[in-house]
Amino acid sequence: MAPAAMTFASSLSDAQPVSFWLDDPAKPGALPALTGDEHCDLLVIGGGYSGLWTALLAKERDPGRDVVLIEGHEVGWAASGRNGGFCAASLTHGLGNGLARWPGELAKLEELGGRNLDAIEAAVAAYSIDCDFERTGEIDVATEPHQLEELHETYEEASRLGFTGLELLDQDAVRAEVNSPTFLGGLWDRRGVAMLHPARLAWGLKQACQDLGVRIYENTRGTELAASGAGTAVRTPYGRVFARSVALGTNVFPSLVRRVRAYTVPVYDYALMTEPLTAEQLAAIGWKRRQGLGDSANQFHYFRITADHRILWGGYDAIYPYGGRVSPEMDHRPETYLKLASHFFDCFPQLEGVRFSHAWGGAIDTCSRFSAFFGTAHGGKVAYAAGYTGLGVGATRFGAEVMLDLLSGEQTERTELEMVRKKPLPFPPEPVAWAGIGLTKWALARADANGGRRNVWLKAMDRIGLGFDS
Repeated sequence: MAPAAMTFASSLSDAQPVSFWLDDPAKPGALPALTGDEHCDLLVIGGGYSGLWTALLAKERDPGRDVVLIEGHEVGWAASGRNGGFCAASLTHGLGNGLARWPGELAKLEELGGRNLDAIEAAVAAYSIDCDFERTGEIDVATEPHQLEELHETYEEASRLGFTGLELLDQDAVRAEVNSPTFLGGLWDRRGVAMLHPARLAWGLKQACQDLGVRIYENTRGTELAASGAGTAVRTPYGRVFARSVALGTNVFPSLVRRVRAYTVPVYDYALMTEPLTAEQLAAIGWKRRQGLGDSANQFHYFRITADHRILWGGYDAIYPYGGRVSPEMDHRPETYLKLASHFFDCFPQLEGVRFSHAWGGAIDTCSRFSAFFGTAHGGKVAYAAGYTGLGVGATRFGAEVMLDLLSGEQTERTELEMVRKKPLPFPPEPVAWAGIGLTKWALARADANGGRRNVWLKAMDRIGLGFDS
């Protein structure tokens, strides 16, 4: 191994193979599994953000509604406890994607996204959820000249559309915020993103649901869904739940509505967490305002600073397992950890000698349009939302509102959206999906190395609206 690689490897020698967020003494104990039969008005399947927000909002809308939530493992253990803690207002995976797909309703989507983030902040306060919520915003940074041009174009387009809150930063200005020799400029969304402790948000929502009377069963996987009289019946390992309606918040895991499965693929994303930085190390990088950051490459990194002055560094590799199989074996990938460590020290050479305390991965539910899709089944008695593609910390609350709207049968400002009424293109079956995703990843890497120029394959994917992202 080359000396540089040895240095990167040594920085990982003490890293625990577990999500930093889940390795927390505040983690609550597991609730008992369901045994026997249960009856309720609304059954929520999935104990991540999607299911938790759905259960909470259902009780807020109608305190008398009898709500049960089942979770196959423990609340928050999957993507909700493994992500970077970026809670974004965007419902469209960024302005550019929204403009490309829903130009006629982008203004409405931006308004709804802003209201949704405000509502999350209000809920954190109202339910006293201790999750280090900070409305610091996020800076998209350019590390290549073509990325700087793209940030300028995004800023000009946002200004033309009347969107405010963005600040364009030149090289000196961005390095005054966070000091990296790789930064050429940035675009700071000052209010559209909050930083938080993702697992503590999930645990806080769990407690809020219980306080409102939601009955939660952990280690209770829904294995089969079928019609039962005027409602539905969901089988679990030790019992059944009979419900008038069902909301599916299973996201990356195979949907109990089989036809939905083709619309998502699991993409594995990985992250590192440093040890706490010293006062001298903090001074070397600045970062006093604690914004989230992400670079502007196709294969991008996201990074942020925690309440105890660690740096989370994640992204870049997006690994699709053949056949779309979600497996615990994929949760760790040492070759990606080594790659991430080398990129970290390229970005922050002044932090040489810093070590990583945690290294982990997890699966993201990716769809071809990069933002959530919605629908119903079983005659409107079952609703689902999935495909958040890495922006689910904030958008899942909006998805919960949509699922409850759909189950009620009422027409709302959300159900009228084209985003809600239409679905993305499904992914093709294997081995075509494996080959197509592999070719797309190769083409994206080539574009990053070639001044952002997209080849024939990527242009064709753009034209038909089929994409791949983490």
